[in-house]
Amino acid sequence: MKITINREGQEYGPYPLEQVRELLANGTIQSSDLAHCEGATEWVKVDQIPGIETADDSLPPVLDSAPAVTPSTDTDVPDTYTPTGQHEHEFVIECKPDFSYLTVQVPGNQSLKVESSAMATMSTNMAMKTKMKGGFSRLLGGESIFINEFTAEGGPAEIGIAPGSPGDMDHVYLNGSEEIFLQSSAYVASSMNVEVDSKWQGLKGFFSGEGLFLLRCAGQGDLWFNTYGAMIEIPVDGNYVVDTSHVVAFTSGLQYNVESVGGLKSLFLSGEGLVCRFHGQGKVWIQTRHPMAFANWTWPFRPQKNNG
Repeated sequence: MKITINREGQEYGPYPLEQVRELLANGTIQSSDLAHCEGATEWVKVDQIPGIETADDSLPPVLDSAPAVTPSTDTDVPDTYTPTGQHEHEFVIECKPDFSYLTVQVPGNQSLKVESSAMATMSTNMAMKTKMKGGFSRLLGGESIFINEFTAEGGPAEIGIAPGSPGDMDHVYLNGSEEIFLQSSAYVASSMNVEVDSKWQGLKGFFSGEGLFLLRCAGQGDLWFNTYGAMIEIPVDGNYVVDTSHVVAFTSGLQYNVESVGGLKSLFLSGEGLVCRFHGQGKVWIQTRHPMAFANWTWPFRPQKNNG
């Protein structure tokens, strides 16, 4: 069991139980500090960790140079994410950050919205219903126009969700007063009280190629979205520029304009295409890879037909 320690707002670890006992014994951490056990849904005080209490003679020896608590590094990040913040459904994201896989617990007689074709596994008492979302707008955007609704009939159920693209996944809890705009291909799933609307971008989206065909997500509840490649969350206060093909999501506090990096010559010959110039205050999520760039990279390696 791995345990993360929160001391004065700073998280450390995760550590095995034996090391937490040692840190508690030598005074590096206090019994009143908060702790999160792997797989748990809530933070508890250190002295409430299961198995933390033990006889004094069973504690590991305290070294004169006891290791100090150091902040977690990227190598400490597990490949499984269980939420500790606000959320409506219990869930876990496995296989992060390369091939993220979402498992959601759905209470009895409640439903969950899921991207079309993303369901991988589900309990036998799950019933599926398909609804059209976005209509002609999303059809022109080249995206699926269907979102499936899965209902746990007669009791709680579980559903496993596998997005189409290999990459990372993130979760946001919408509190009813905020909105998030997603690239339409980034949507994975959401609570029933989260309204998912298409937002047609007209010629701006058409000329961007990869397209700023956005989904507006508002309401209250859980929202999950994914990327192709790794995901980076960037706080913006002022101006920030992102290539349109790397935009995954952004909050409603940000306004944007789509424009070319240079003139028409740059647009068609530089390989850079269009950029999204954000301004305001909020967050933007970007992806580190893009399918079209990968397709262009593999093009020289394609099999060649011999006409001789």
